[in-house]
Amino acid sequence: MGNGNFRFKKFTVNHDKCAMKVGTDGVLLGAWCNVEGVRSVLDVGTGSGLIALMVAQRNSSCIIDAVEIDKESFGQASANAACCQWSDRINMVHSSFSEYYSGTKKKFDLIVSNPPWFINSLTNPDPGRSAARHTHSLSMEDLVKGTKKLLAPGGRFCMIMPVPEAQIFIDRAKENELYCRLITSVLPNPGKPPKRYLMEFRKTEGETEQTELILELDKRHKYSGEFKKLTGDFYLYFRY
Repeated sequence: MGNGNFRFKKFTVNHDKCAMKVGTDGVLLGAWCNVEGVRSVLDVGTGSGLIALMVAQRNSSCIIDAVEIDKESFGQASANAACCQWSDRINMVHSSFSEYYSGTKKKFDLIVSNPPWFINSLTNPDPGRSAARHTHSLSMEDLVKGTKKLLAPGGRFCMIMPVPEAQIFIDRAKENELYCRLITSVLPNPGKPPKRYLMEFRKTEGETEQTELILELDKRHKYSGEFKKLTGDFYLYFRY
């Protein structure tokens, strides 16, 4: 990874102008979300465009709307999409999510989001990075309300959040008839508590399936087989 870009096997993401850089959370979500049978996708808060590009690579026919409120991030995400081989299927939208969902009649088979988080942490002094990492730029209420409106019957909403915030979000989503049907607990190492939840929500109630994903084993950069398998189509150093 250079200072301003991150190279994957089939595309490069420039992120020097983005509030949030390419990170493990986004890669995990882009590789984990179920894209089978999906025709229409919405990426809420696309940032650099990473997840939109990953989904486009994994599903050869879906059409993607990627919404981003930050002007610099939107510009760079648009450039990243324009340079990839799936540019004709990715539509970048410069808008807040609330404006977007209030003004569209579209329905989506899959909605994905690596949303603002750290509800109770101190605000970062960098305004752009702070807006990307804190819920004042996209509230849980807006995310739930907009997702409920835009999700097609039988559709899936997939996201990643830190565990404390995820617990709160699950409850708020349930109050609005969005039900968590799948949780993958992301553990940094064996025996360590999970730091993130990958979650899938649907409009229909049912049992919540729970799985685990361990990132590293007994030493730094010794990655688990499950992590390699999940992200092997993307990371250059996983030779699949």
